[in-house]
Amino acid sequence: MSTITNTKVAIVTGANKGIGYAVVKGLCKKFDGVIYLTSRNTAKGQEAVKELKKLGCNPTFHQLDVNDQDSVNRFKDHIKNTYGGVDILVNNAGIIFKDHIKNTYGGVDILVNNAGIMYTETPENYNNFLTQAQETIATDYFGLLRVSEAFIPLLRKDARIVNVSSSAGHLSRLPSARIVNVSSSAGHLSRLPSTDLRSKFSSNTLTVSQLTELVNQYLKAVKNKTNKEDGWGERSYSIAKIAVSALTRVHQIYFNTEKAEMNIFVNSVHPGYVLTDLNPTGDWSIDEGAKPILYLAVGENNHKGLYIWKDCSVVDWLGETTPQRH
Repeated sequence: MSTITNTKVAIVTGANKGIGYAVVKGLCKKFDGVIYLTSRNTAKGQEAVKELKKLGCNPTFHQLDVNDQDSVNRFKDHIKNTYGGVDILVNNAGIIFKDHIKNTYGGVDILVNNAGIMYTETPENYNNFLTQAQETIATDYFGLLRVSEAFIPLLRKDARIVNVSSSAGHLSRLPSARIVNVSSSAGHLSRLPSTDLRSKFSSNTLTVSQLTELVNQYLKAVKNKTNKEDGWGERSYSIAKIAVSALTRVHQIYFNTEKAEMNIFVNSVHPGYVLTDLNPTGDWSIDEGAKPILYLAVGENNHKGLYIWKDCSVVDWLGETTPQRH
């Protein structure tokens, strides 16, 4: 089969429902090319495509489990052999545990958002906390990294990567002092409690391997029950999203210095506290949550390596405090 090199391609991970679903729907209206709705579960992904086609959209489904290297490789090979490249990659798939939402927003027992499941975690049960940390990091950081590294070689000139983060991804979220595809306000640098850790996450010379080592140090601290005294705090979701925000910067610096002629755009975004079918307390619809992602993916902007808020404004990821609006 010959490769179709003149067709633009957009990919959204974790898109069978929630924000990812809304992003695919928005891209169908704004992007002139093939749009891939991907999800781990084939039946749910195909059903989502079926529903979107009823709305006049025409996305294409492909199975993708961000935690499965073989699944990622199969999809990468499919894109490479069929189209030869990628123009938009929205890293949206992720998971969040119950206690982060409870501590941040005051409620909710289980949340399905960004095609991820928020599991219940019992603070007094160490094994549950260790599981929470391992599973959150595995999907939210390593899953996103796995997909990014697979598709970076396929990026075309002027391509865009959007890493969905959270308010938890602000660096100020490392508790009690200052240190992001898709981040969340949990990924702001202020979420880190340790000044030393914050300086490492925010270093302009940070590499992917060094960032991954930092993440592994966190997991080791949790396993050894020293995460508090070592300056990591208690919220694995924040660490994962801070790592996503940091990875966004690392990748942008790489493209700026090593592949400047490609003019690649990499940004992270906090889409807001989004209302889903299992999250009735959310104050933001999935379509509203998709807006800042679509703004970065197809909007008229030249943002590179930035942390974007739900209202499409630029937030200083290195700021001393987390923005006071979810």
